Amino acid sequence: MARSVIERRLTEVGERLQRLRSDLAVAEEQLAHLSADATDARVRALVSETAQSGSAHRDAERHARAMERHRDDVVANIARLEAIQDDLLDRMGSGGRGDRDD
Repeated sequence: MARSVIERRLTEVGERLQRLRSDLAVAEEQLAHLSADATDARVRALVSETAQSGSAHRDAERHARAMERHRDDVVANIARLEAIQDDLLDRMGSGGRGDRDD
């Protein structure tokens, strides 16, 4: 792979990593809020023992789990892009030689 192609790919990967890290910060903040809401709803459900409070608790838990999955997906994407970035840097260090054409 030519050095210019590697540099362009590194720039693209770096930009994507920056966006994903920003998304991760937002997702973690939202997850903290949703988890706190779910905990509050659980306590209210235990205290009131009504069907409505139980439903609110389940909804809050579902939202928190969905955000947790989203956060985990973002973390996995960051790890994948960091591995690609490392590979590109290795290729650049070896003069652009490599078997793969990502």
